[in-house]
Amino acid sequence: MKASETRKRIYFDHSATTRVAPEVLEAMRPFFTESYGNSSSIHSFGREAKTALEDARKKVAKVLNADPAEIVFTSGGTESDNLAIKGVAMYKGKSKGHVITTAIEHHAILEPCEHLKRFGFEVTHIPVSPDGLVDPGAIEQAVRNDTVLMSVMTANNEIGTIQPIREIGKMAQSRSIPFHTDAVQAIGKMPIDVRADNIDLLSLSAHKFHGPKGVGVLYVRKGTKIEPIIEGGGQERGLRSSTVNVAGAVGLGKAAELAGHDLDGNCQRMMRLRDKMLRTVPEIVPNSHVNGHMTRRLVNNANFRFDFIEGEGLVLGLDFKGIATSTGSACSTGSLEPSHVLLALGLAHEQAHGSLRVTLGRENTEEEADYFLEVLPGVVSKLREISPFSSGRPIGPGQGGSCVQ
Repeated sequence: MKASETRKRIYFDHSATTRVAPEVLEAMRPFFTESYGNSSSIHSFGREAKTALEDARKKVAKVLNADPAEIVFTSGGTESDNLAIKGVAMYKGKSKGHVITTAIEHHAILEPCEHLKRFGFEVTHIPVSPDGLVDPGAIEQAVRNDTVLMSVMTANNEIGTIQPIREIGKMAQSRSIPFHTDAVQAIGKMPIDVRADNIDLLSLSAHKFHGPKGVGVLYVRKGTKIEPIIEGGGQERGLRSSTVNVAGAVGLGKAAELAGHDLDGNCQRMMRLRDKMLRTVPEIVPNSHVNGHMTRRLVNNANFRFDFIEGEGLVLGLDFKGIATSTGSACSTGSLEPSHVLLALGLAHEQAHGSLRVTLGRENTEEEADYFLEVLPGVVSKLREISPFSSGRPIGPGQGGSCVQ
């Protein structure tokens, strides 16, 4: 029986968000309906909430090999990134200083860096190789006497390339420069050890590893000087004022605990399906290519580009077949500009617009991967039939253009 005969809705967009695990939902439920106290209150309801909050903090700390006192709950990865970048830079440099980051960071890093420029800071964006790797040597050469912070993501959210953060962190530590990493995509897909990896600050978001949306963490190593960007009641050691989202924190803690269970087994299952896709797609679809590093990449990430078509049409075509994916192209957000990550790899606009991101979860199956491989060639072929770029020759760098409308 062909996979298409048993077709169902398939979710291959786990880098965008994930399903809340049943165990996570059950752990959170009492803190909406029964144990609903404010964790800052001193009565029994508040003490109950505080106990649950601190238990969640311990679970997150265990996954990162951190101290619970180093865990700061936030509203998600974006806030954590903003707190790390703005908080450290403003404490260290006040109205001047130098920040080092890379050309392929998430906008939650790039935009705060742009914000700092308005206050007199300078920012160096280190370029990457065609497969998305940053050279630690290039970062070292960029260091100045007034460098106040380095921020390099653990793994890229689009192409999945994993950076040499341990080496970068060691270099930063030797120069007494705080090192931050956006690890939002890494939790549950690779081991993280903030001690061994020489990390001073780390951002994560619960909904990327089967926790709830709207809650995240910034790990702040003891001794790292940082200013709050949200001020008020002094919660979270004064670094994140606001009534704490206890239910969300409990869910994050449970999700972190689950992410640590059988990490190797889950990674091996996702890697097997990922490698099957990376190997098979270029074989069955002419003029298709893999974006990102072939081996130094997240176990669940397969990113491709297809000549002569644009990604939004491909995502919609696959969705019609019951498969949820995403594209590196920003057309779906109303912008004609392609992904800055893909352009940083040296791709032409058409190549960047013709990209597809497939991101697996621990529940995806071999049958689902087979169905994707079965229907993909037909979807690509139909799009190429109507593409004005389908000239019979591969697209190369320098052949820029706009997004297909």
